[in-house]
Amino acid sequence: MWGLVESGSITKIINKPKAMVIGDIQYSRNIFSSRWTKAEREAIGIYEVEFDDSNKKDKQWYINTDQSFAFAGGKITASYGSATAKAHADTTWTQADSDNGDLPSDKSVGDIKTRGLKYNLIKTVKAQAAGILQDTDWYVVRKADAGTAVPSSITNHRAAVRTKAAEMETAITNASDTPALKTLYTYTEQEDGSFTRPLGELPRLES
Repeated sequence: MWGLVESGSITKIINKPKAMVIGDIQYSRNIFSSRWTKAEREAIGIYEVEFDDSNKKDKQWYINTDQSFAFAGGKITASYGSATAKAHADTTWTQADSDNGDLPSDKSVGDIKTRGLKYNLIKTVKAQAAGILQDTDWYVVRKADAGTAVPSSITNHRAAVRTKAAEMETAITNASDTPALKTLYTYTEQEDGSFTRPLGELPRLES
């Protein structure tokens, strides 16, 4: 990515090489190739964009701003503003929404307006647990149909999955804010070289 600087200001951002007119001169797309040096491009006002991602945060947890471009010190820098944490809890329609005419006709004050991270993360845990249990559902079906006992190892495994899923859901529910949720999902290396996260993992059936 490049930018065109004219009279000390950025007048155009160029995402890919293309022919262009600068001043009264028509240039081919070759000005962006290795045929031109950095100094030669800058002499006609073309500067390669340098990226500053220091404010950019994980989009799973945060909403990043659009990039802004600035020219200073002989270079163009693309940077982000301060990221906003995604809502960790559900939001509801308020009386103010109703008074402002923003309340949909099929909604009432107090109804869910948008789902927060907690709801979606718990929904994912439930789906993952259901997927794991599905692998051994046939034992339960066989018992119901033919009376064949379910092995204790399977019974214990299924109980462990449900117990751990409930623990994970509680941890998510109790998280005070979005950074706390992010911490639950952050893996760190342990002394034995393994990587674990505070939320833990759902049990898997050993083969």
